[in-house]
Amino acid sequence: MAIGSKELRTPDLDTFDNERLVDELRKAKEELFNLRFQSATGQLESHGRLRAVKRDIARIYTVIRERELGIRATPVAAAPAAKAAAKAPAKKTAAPADAESAETSEETK
Repeated sequence: MAIGSKELRTPDLDTFDNERLVDELRKAKEELFNLRFQSATGQLESHGRLRAVKRDIARIYTVIRERELGIRATPVAAAPAAKAAAKAPAKKTAAPADAESAETSEETK
């Protein structure tokens, strides 16, 4: 089992949109800062939590970068892309008809 937060597993991160990933990254960085501060002052109770938060941050960065590269699908962008793909063939069929009518009108001149 991977070390880290249970709510920040990779399958769970796949369902988050980009804004939520950035928000989770900000929260994890704040937590890491607080844990490092506690460690420096000798108040840290769970040293394993430092490692878990670092891995959470790395996991979030990985998902964000994979989405940028197109390796991992973005859940929000996937739905509009499917709608655009469904509309695109209808527009393409109209374009050749316009081209044919333009050709016939030029031939009649």
